[in-house]
Amino acid sequence: MEEQFILRVPPSVAERIEHLLSENASSSEDKSLDLSFSEDGRSGTFVIGNDHFPASLSDLPCTVESYKTYDDSVLIKTADIGQMIMVRRRG
Repeated sequence: MEEQFILRVPPSVAERIEHLLSENASSSEDKSLDLSFSEDGRSGTFVIGNDHFPASLSDLPCTVESYKTYDDSVLIKTADIGQMIMVRRRG
């Protein structure tokens, strides 16, 4: 099985990530993407381009199963997800 987590970001950051991961990323101003945590392992910083955003790691109240398909009919379980990284706007 794969290791997965949920990444929740503000809509403006989601657009920038989508643009960075798209085929025309070479024209993107956001050339870097980084996530680092402090020693407590629960709080950290998410960096895209030159912008820094506070981030925190949270445990989900229950396990969420993740599936994928290769043929649009058979689902294959890929992971149990138990954590979420939440990126907040600078405030």
